[in-house]
Amino acid sequence: MRDAGLTRRHVGRLAAATVAGLAVTRRARAATQVVRVGIDLSLTGGDAESAVRIKYGAQLALDEANATLDGVRIEAATYDDGTATAGQYDPAQAATNARRMVGDDAMIAAIGPQMSGAAKAMAPILSRGGLAIITPAATNPDLTDPRYAPLYRPGGKTVFFRTVTTDAYQGPDLANYFAETLKVRALYVLDDSGAFGVGLADAFQRRASVKGMRVLGRDRLDPKAADYAAVLTKIKALGPDALYYGGVLMAGVKLVKQCHEILPGLVRGGGDGLVGPEMLTGAGFPAAEGWYATIASPHLADDPRARDFARRYRARFGIVPDDYAITSYDAGLVIADAIRRVHAADGGVTRAAVRDAIQAAKVDTLQGTVSFDANGDLRDRTVSIFQVRRDPTKPLDSVLDQYRYVGVAPTS
Repeated sequence: MRDAGLTRRHVGRLAAATVAGLAVTRRARAATQVVRVGIDLSLTGGDAESAVRIKYGAQLALDEANATLDGVRIEAATYDDGTATAGQYDPAQAATNARRMVGDDAMIAAIGPQMSGAAKAMAPILSRGGLAIITPAATNPDLTDPRYAPLYRPGGKTVFFRTVTTDAYQGPDLANYFAETLKVRALYVLDDSGAFGVGLADAFQRRASVKGMRVLGRDRLDPKAADYAAVLTKIKALGPDALYYGGVLMAGVKLVKQCHEILPGLVRGGGDGLVGPEMLTGAGFPAAEGWYATIASPHLADDPRARDFARRYRARFGIVPDDYAITSYDAGLVIADAIRRVHAADGGVTRAAVRDAIQAAKVDTLQGTVSFDANGDLRDRTVSIFQVRRDPTKPLDSVLDQYRYVGVAPTS
């Protein structure tokens, strides 16, 4: 009977210890707050390949953050704002994505979108929902211009941030290069009718006139049209030295192909909408050869500071990153830093607290210290110039290898 009593006491102690252990486990699990970060990009349509590279940059940053965050775990939620009907980004789909993000109580911040037209549809919704978003690629100046705050910032506080500069610099700085370095005297301007393309072409055109270049005309391309021969033939008859295109690759690929046939030998250039593997594989060579394009950030993809990132990126995803994969990675670093600071301050990571932390950010990233002005714009205004030059020894779709870095664009 004595042995049986000892056994009962032993079992009772084991049961108590088990219950206590389960309670500790439950408390530990409860202490880990799961938050979501949205990633909105144009994963369907003409810019999909570029979107994938940007997505991977964000994903890598968030995954690496999870390895070091204590008490918080980030889940990435991917949204596609491109549609087959639009053939590229679709503002209606972007707005739907924004509403879904705002309606998710666990969503505390987002990365994206890729395109300014999508951003214009999303910004008012995100503003009313108090959800901060950091774009690695959308450059239209209106989105952060205080004059348009009632339209894009109806909620009051800034929620739209960028890890790139804007077209207020990207367009004019290439105009400076055309005038000062390439000695262009007369040119023609095209855009693709999108928010990004129109704004970029406007900014370029205004600066071109200031620099003394004659703007012989301006036309708007329909991205869904198959043939731009009529407008290009008209431009040829005017005899310009150069052509500038504001827009993305849905129209850009066709334009590049037909320019090679109708306007050979002309100086040709555009903004970051012409930077992507689609330009290289869709337009192909020799059509793409010689085109100038800008990136609204420092060129870092082959910089020593980014070599380790590029190694990790390639090992994880099997492709080479581009500059906007880097700005996307940096956006992820900024959000992870905001989460870390908020959690350290009071333990609870909220949407409002993360927004405030992003606004006050001073984060060491691949492109240097990222900080934002009161309107959400990146304080660094660097614009980089590239020229497409075929390297037959490298993969055709490698942006890193087929776009030759020219240098930093001359500022206005």
